[in-house]
Amino acid sequence: MTPLYFAYGSNLCSARLRGRVPSAEVRGVAFASGFTLRLDKRGADGSGKANLHRSHGGRVWGVVYALDAADWPLLDACEPGYARIGIAVSLGDRQVAVQTYRSDHITASPVGASWYKQLILDGAREHGLPPEWCAALQALPAR
Repeated sequence: MTPLYFAYGSNLCSARLRGRVPSAEVRGVAFASGFTLRLDKRGADGSGKANLHRSHGGRVWGVVYALDAADWPLLDACEPGYARIGIAVSLGDRQVAVQTYRSDHITASPVGASWYKQLILDGAREHGLPPEWCAALQALPAR
């Protein structure tokens, strides 16, 4: 079985992800229940990056990609400060097991860079994520 990846941050942009792992193939729009999205993972530049947090009743939208098993180390190397975790997401009418990233390296100022937030928004729009989710992404703090 091809390993699946749930992208919810800047890797929503297909071109960005394929630049990192050429084997990435979109499998569909999905959501992770029981999580919220914050831009609070401490980036190397000091700005906040996308991060998942457990939240009763929360929902984070994203995209499921299939990756060749040999490409996972490439993606891991692009995600310093994150740990790869397994979660279940709703993809269409079924639950699927995926790998994604989250971090405990939190910044005291959860504000993303404007270019970074734009990557997330562009990816969300590219894949037709729900308008209310795109509006929530637009409302995330950035500088």
